[in-house]
Amino acid sequence: MKKRLLLGDEAIALGALHAGLSGVYAYPGTPSTEITEFIQNDPLARERGVHSRWSTNEKTAMEEALGMSYMGKRALVCMKHVGLNVCADPFVNSGMTGVNGGVVVLVADDPSMHSSQDEQDSRFYGKFAMIPTFEPSTQQEAYNMMADAFNYSEQQCLPVLMRVTTRMAHSRAVVECVDEPRQQNPLNYNAVAANWVLLPANARRRNDHVTAQQPQLEKDAEQSVYNIYIEGHDRSLGILASGIGYNYVRECFPNGCPYPILKISQYPLPKKLVRRMMSECEQMLIVEEGQPFIEDIVRGVSDCDTVHGKLDATLPRTGELTPDIVKKALGMKNDETFAPCEDVVPRPPALCQGCGHRDVYAALNEVLREYDNARVFGDIGCYTLGFLPPFRAIHSCVDMGASITMAKGAADAGQWPAVAIIGDSTFTHSGMTGLLDAINENADITVIISDNLTTGMTGGQDSAGTSKYEAICRGLGLSDEHLRVVVPLPKNMPEITQAIRDELNYHGTSVIIPRRECMQTLQRHLKQKKAQSSPQS
Repeated sequence: MKKRLLLGDEAIALGALHAGLSGVYAYPGTPSTEITEFIQNDPLARERGVHSRWSTNEKTAMEEALGMSYMGKRALVCMKHVGLNVCADPFVNSGMTGVNGGVVVLVADDPSMHSSQDEQDSRFYGKFAMIPTFEPSTQQEAYNMMADAFNYSEQQCLPVLMRVTTRMAHSRAVVECVDEPRQQNPLNYNAVAANWVLLPANARRRNDHVTAQQPQLEKDAEQSVYNIYIEGHDRSLGILASGIGYNYVRECFPNGCPYPILKISQYPLPKKLVRRMMSECEQMLIVEEGQPFIEDIVRGVSDCDTVHGKLDATLPRTGELTPDIVKKALGMKNDETFAPCEDVVPRPPALCQGCGHRDVYAALNEVLREYDNARVFGDIGCYTLGFLPPFRAIHSCVDMGASITMAKGAADAGQWPAVAIIGDSTFTHSGMTGLLDAINENADITVIISDNLTTGMTGGQDSAGTSKYEAICRGLGLSDEHLRVVVPLPKNMPEITQAIRDELNYHGTSVIIPRRECMQTLQRHLKQKKAQSSPQS
């Protein structure tokens, strides 16, 4: 066995490669981004020709993975939790089609919303779609689970959801890796078309079949090596812990836990093991990162007065868990090892110095002072920081692609001027269809596609539409007369402000594309060029 120091994301990526992966499909989103980046840079992936190019969005990623599975090969889909909302249609339906080659859908949840709009818990999606769910507790388990998840996917002919959280994704540990990676699956033509063509007659048959699989999935969870009942001599309390919550419980008891522990890392929830703990212990504490998913189920089959967790405020309902929080729930002395340092002053994020988005907002604010009650609908990306001082330039930011459609809806209500600002990667992710709606009705909106030639917010990944935005807008039916491209620099401020003013005063759909490379990627590219041009030592 070879030992490597790996992030949780890296352990997942390496585990997938060593399990015979043929393709990873993903859209960058913290805290899942490093999985695809690791595969893109791994020598084994290059040697084997593993597909690893970024997809346009999570929906296309899921569908592309299903296509690879249809041909018998193993595919990994990666996203953050809100990305699962984007691909919910193919994800839920993949439970109905089943799989040919194994499919693992890796979703990284973000409790405490470090870089997200909400704290949703992806385990609910697994239950909703009736597919098995895995939740590793350690980096080693994350690595090992990938092979087991792909094997189980092919055994049950179902996709597998694997859920991690921010701390698991972005913390490091030593991982023991196999010496001989598994070979990729060969192409096969075993996919049964009647399973994959979801006409109502086929879908009803598949629905009956998948529903009938659920008792077996629960039985498998009861026997899983990842679901462990650990005996304890003090039966006054039983601790049910899932995912990284299990790690936190173990940290509270470095010399061994006196209470029985039920570790859960594979779902459906093994109710037989839960009932055993309920029958043996006087009280039960449920330690789970995210929403009270397990607690809801347990309370449905038990005396609620003996079950403690998030629903009775023994543990906080929102935010991340820490060992300190778990200690407090256990009634233990708490030294607040993980308490924030009072010497560190909170520093809100800000747009980088020299960022082109800054010049866009400066110009937009200058022009909008001339109008009463102007509204600017924002989107997901670095430029969302335009809500903060010193710009305070946007009035909404709901989800990927919502800027254009919300601006159109506001214009439909009679709002003028209505401005949408969206980034280049977000536009191709989910803004194009909204622009088509606007163009079809010639909605009275001005759309600003702030193009920094990369997916800047998640670290500078390639943007799917680079050099294609004018062509996309024309292809959707926008006239050249109201398609403007500008370079956001202070010296060009008169040109930019005039372009914004002209298009606001045009009562129809118009698009302005301010284009200048992200400062972070520009610096990286300059360093690469310098390194390539310098003489070899």
